[in-house]
Amino acid sequence: CGRGPGGCRGGRTDMALRCAASLAAGRQPRGPRREGTVRWSSAAKASAVKINEKASREKILTLESMNPQVKAVEYAVRGPIVLKAGEIEKELRKGIKKPFTEVIKANIGDAHAMGQRPITFLRQVVALCTYPNLLDSPSFPEDAKKRARRILQGCGGNSLGSYTASQGINCIREDVASYIERRDGGVPADPDNIYLTTGASDGISAILKILISGGGKSRTGVMIPIPQYPLYSAAISELDAIQVNYYLDEENCWALNVNELRRALNEAKAYCNPKVLCIINPGNPTGQVQNRKCIEDVIHFAWEEKLFLLADEVYQDNVYSEGCQFHSFKKILYEMGPEYYNNVELASFHSTSKGYMGECGYRGGYMEVINLHPDIKGQLVKLLSVRLCPPVSGQAAMDIVVNPPVPGEESYAQFIKEKESVLNNLAKKAKLTEDMFNKIPGVHCNPLQGAMYAFPRIFIPSKAIEEAKAHKMAPDMFYCMKLLEETGICVVPGSGFGQREGTYHFRITILPPVEKLKTLLEKVKDFHIKFLEKYA
Repeated sequence: CGRGPGGCRGGRTDMALRCAASLAAGRQPRGPRREGTVRWSSAAKASAVKINEKASREKILTLESMNPQVKAVEYAVRGPIVLKAGEIEKELRKGIKKPFTEVIKANIGDAHAMGQRPITFLRQVVALCTYPNLLDSPSFPEDAKKRARRILQGCGGNSLGSYTASQGINCIREDVASYIERRDGGVPADPDNIYLTTGASDGISAILKILISGGGKSRTGVMIPIPQYPLYSAAISELDAIQVNYYLDEENCWALNVNELRRALNEAKAYCNPKVLCIINPGNPTGQVQNRKCIEDVIHFAWEEKLFLLADEVYQDNVYSEGCQFHSFKKILYEMGPEYYNNVELASFHSTSKGYMGECGYRGGYMEVINLHPDIKGQLVKLLSVRLCPPVSGQAAMDIVVNPPVPGEESYAQFIKEKESVLNNLAKKAKLTEDMFNKIPGVHCNPLQGAMYAFPRIFIPSKAIEEAKAHKMAPDMFYCMKLLEETGICVVPGSGFGQREGTYHFRITILPPVEKLKTLLEKVKDFHIKFLEKYA
């Protein structure tokens, strides 16, 4: 613009467009000036009008035109309260005064973010795989180098940067199968039934995608526990399936009752085709560990009603209460005999994110799927191939979870010390959290038998419930927002996980260091007492 005595003229289209763009943006173009005025060609003005017309054109993608299934998705763990926590953090950084100096994000099971130290051996192997030149360094133990070389040999070009098979690196799938056999006391596991995944979530979503079909009353129903981990309700919404709730028994330490399963199933048959049963063991957010008899009853129910079983077992290392023990669904299914073991379709899930590892960011995981129809197996691999492969560094991390140092190897002593330290510390914090919550008036917390969370029940006065309604909030969301705004503690309201009508809860992780956790729980206690006094 402004080149030549006449400004944008003479077919100089590019210049005309620049002038038009300036005009459309409300800027004065640079050009020859006469007595403080700017000369514009008629072509430039016409172009500006057209650009303004284009700028005001309606967007193709709006809330009205977007995929309604995506709009229906809710994920409470990273929902409105976490967004509010982020806003408060920004305000604190700007120097805006609050009754606290930091936001404590106790909303999610992110172990390393809460200060847990990584397992040395796992990080050593992943480091060696990522930068193979370190294989020549005397700073790394030979057992770590041995595993790294084996993983790299399974990668194209001996590089972690290459794609892998969609099902995952073969030698890692073999290690997963060996791990399952050791865990389950010799129950056979086939590497061909193992699928490495991007965390457990990826595997759960993939299985649900392939299971859901039909329309109207024949649309697939998916039975999920209430309270549940919001991944399930989110995936069900996204896939436009039918959510079928069954309630865990809070009065009996969140036990799973088969009579409740039967009630939920029979009621759902009136409006959908229930064919999937999801189990979370140990429980999230509820922390219960299912006993052997309960698992047998669930398997029998699934066999009897022809339901596909999904067993979310990512907290299998996180069992704390005396008398509690993790039993895999695969092991119990096998021990119930061939009538069950050869017929019940079961997908089991594990991850690097929980347990003693806490390696959430690597997004490593696996699923084992048994009794799948041969034709469906091909369809599942096809579906997984669309995302090419899981993160290869995550696959390497998963390998160390299932193939850790063993007695006689040089890294074993340090590995077992670190592992036991993490798990013993979590057990201590589980008991501390339970005890401290149960000393607060109007709060009741069931024993934290496993996993990484407490899910206490809280009494909310009717006056507070009315104020929550005035703010168009669920009562426990209102409570948790007040807790955040007054203490800086971010927890997730129970309504985000589901709960029986008329009851209120929140989920809080037990991952902070012991002293910080004590301080956090004392703050919750003080807040709750003041809340009751205010709204009594």
